[in-house]
Amino acid sequence: MLTTKLTQILVAIMIMILGGCASLRPTLESPTISVAAFKIVPSETLNPKFEIVLHIINPNNTALNFQGIAYSASIEGHRILSGVSNKLPVIEPYGEGEVRLIASADLLGSFGLINDLMTKQRKNLAYRLNIKLDVGRFMPTIQVEKIGEVSLQ
Repeated sequence: MLTTKLTQILVAIMIMILGGCASLRPTLESPTISVAAFKIVPSETLNPKFEIVLHIINPNNTALNFQGIAYSASIEGHRILSGVSNKLPVIEPYGEGEVRLIASADLLGSFGLINDLMTKQRKNLAYRLNIKLDVGRFMPTIQVEKIGEVSLQ
């Protein structure tokens, strides 16, 4: 009987400890991310490279000290570029800043898109931009997805 009571007390203490640890993990509101610039940059290989400038607005009362970013973009379902970076600025609480990224084109995805564009007439192109921001070990990863269309007219 004593061991049953002791077991129940230990289980209750463990639940309280685990619940307390879970509440220590801060929740972050996703930052607002917009594309401020997108241009081709010189490359030493046949694979084209692009510079993408993202404007990030931090709506949180905690600085965003990014550990890394992974991103990819697709048009009409064809992955056309992707990249990663660990050279990112700190975005202060309720502040904003810019992140400059160099992305490599996915040649196979680009050829697939070109083939689709040559075989089907389109007025608009659907795009998808996926961004994963790593804010560190004790903070949740921030996932941002931008979906839209670009008019060809």
